[in-house]
Amino acid sequence: MRFWVGGYTADMEGEADGIGELLAGSPDDVLAGGPLGYGGAVAAIPSPSWLTPHPSLDVVYAALEGKGAVQAFRRTGETSFARLGAPVKVGDLVCHLAVAPDGSSLIASCWGDGAVVRMRLDAAGIPSDPVFAQPATDPYAGSGMLAEADVDIDLVAAARALREAAGEEYAHLVPHLPEPADTLTADVSASDGDTGRVSRAHQAAFLSDGRIATTDMGLDQVRFWAPAPTGLRPVGRVVLPRGTGPRHMVVHPSGHLYVVTELSGEVYVLAPTESGGWHMISATPLSPAFEPGDTAAELASSRDGYFLYAGVRGSNTIASVRVTGAGERLVPVALADSGVDWPRHHVVVRDTLLVAGQRSDEVASITLDERTGVPGRIRHRTAVPSPTCLLPVR
Repeated sequence: MRFWVGGYTADMEGEADGIGELLAGSPDDVLAGGPLGYGGAVAAIPSPSWLTPHPSLDVVYAALEGKGAVQAFRRTGETSFARLGAPVKVGDLVCHLAVAPDGSSLIASCWGDGAVVRMRLDAAGIPSDPVFAQPATDPYAGSGMLAEADVDIDLVAAARALREAAGEEYAHLVPHLPEPADTLTADVSASDGDTGRVSRAHQAAFLSDGRIATTDMGLDQVRFWAPAPTGLRPVGRVVLPRGTGPRHMVVHPSGHLYVVTELSGEVYVLAPTESGGWHMISATPLSPAFEPGDTAAELASSRDGYFLYAGVRGSNTIASVRVTGAGERLVPVALADSGVDWPRHHVVVRDTLLVAGQRSDEVASITLDERTGVPGRIRHRTAVPSPTCLLPVR
C-alpha cells in the first residue's frame, strides 16, 4: 500500500525534501501490514506539513506551513506530481487543509495567527479567491469567566453529579465547568484583553449537513460555519474548559463530533441540538497517565467506528478509546507504545496503525486488535525524514 508523506524541510528545521513516498508492503496491497520502505521525495516543496486529497480528482493539496501558503499538485504518474496553479497565500503557519465533499472549496486552518480561510476550487481543482473568516473572540476574556451564552447549564450540573459519583479518587478526571452564577460578570470582547491568549486555528471538518466545524486551540472553542457567497458565515460555537486546547476532530457516523484536546489530553463529545446548534455532552481523559509536558496530537477512528486512537507526544504513546451507547459516551481502553518519538500523526488501515514520528525521523506500524481495539506490537518501522502527515493513496 502506498502513502504520501508530508514533513518539515529545512525552512522549519526539518530533514524532509518535500512530499515523500512510503510503502507498506507492495504498492498494490489493500492492507498496510507489510514491511515499510521509504521511497524518497516525489515533489520538492518547502515543509508540506499537511496533505489532503481532492474527493474526485487526482489532485493533492499541501499546506506549506513555513510559507503560509497552499499548493495544489496534479499527479502525473505513479510517483510524479506537477504543480497545479500558483501557491495561494493564506495565514501564518497554515497547518491543516480540508476539502468539501463535492470538491467545490477548501478550508485552511492557520496555527500562527488563528486564520480560517476558505477558497474556491475550480473544475480542475485549482484553488483561488481566499476569503478570511471572522476572527475568533476569547470567551474567557476580561474576568476569565465564560459568558452566560456559552455555558450549557445542563452540562454544568452533569459534571457536578459525575464528580460526586466518582468520589475523591477520580473526581479530578471530570472537567470542572464554571457554575452559572459565575458567568454573569464575564466580558467577551474581540480582543484578548489582559489574558495573553491568542487564536490558534488547527483543523476544519465538513459536517453531514454542509456546515463546517473548526477548532481553535488557543481560545478553547469549536466554531461552526455555513458556506456563504462571501466565504463563511458563523452559526455558533461550543466553548470548552479553559486551557484544554481543542486540536483535531473526528466526525462520527452516529452524528457526534469527537474533539481531542492537545493540552488536557481528553476527548470531548459534541452533539447537535434540536434547535440546530451544537453542545458538549461529555469528556473522557485519554489516560490517567497523561503527564506534565504531554500533548495530544492526532485523533483517528477505526474502520467500524467503535474505537478512537489518539497520539500522545512526550510520553510517546497511543491511547485507544471505545465508543459506547449511541456514540455519546467514550471509555478509555488502553495506552500503548507508539514506537516513535513525537507521534505527530497516524492513520488506521483496518488492523494496522501507521504512526509518523516527527522527532525520531521514522514511521512505525502497529498491530491493532479489531475486536478489542487494543494496539499491540510494533510490526515494522522505517526511516522517514521529519514526517508530519500520512496520506493513503487512492
